[in-house]
Amino acid sequence: MATNRTFTMVKPDAFSAGNSGAILSMIEKAGFKLIAMKITRLTPQTAGAFYEVHKERPFYGELVEFMSSGPIIAAILEKDNAVVDFRKLIGATDPAKADEGTIRKLYAKSMGANAVHGSDSDENAAIEGNFFFSNLERV
Repeated sequence: MATNRTFTMVKPDAFSAGNSGAILSMIEKAGFKLIAMKITRLTPQTAGAFYEVHKERPFYGELVEFMSSGPIIAAILEKDNAVVDFRKLIGATDPAKADEGTIRKLYAKSMGANAVHGSDSDENAAIEGNFFFSNLERV
């Protein structure tokens, strides 16, 4: 059953490039409501725990290192059909293959430094949102 919430992170590359405001503006203009949001910095341990699902993949170490390299913005978003609509808004993981006007086409540097994370399922959206936010931190 589809839910109306998803999870995102503005990744270190987009944060350090000063693109956070433009990305958040695109998200709001696309009809998403911010339910929870914070600026934080992942340690290698917290990044490793968040991406544990990828632990056996060859890019895991590089991903953990990248995600702990600088501040991120974590957010829970709300909108009808949130997961699917947000995946369309952010575009393909590879910015060279992303549709024009998507967040990754506009702000990603590479497949690894791809500006934003977006949950790929309702189940993962709940897990990822719960990783970063308590119920008291949500509106």
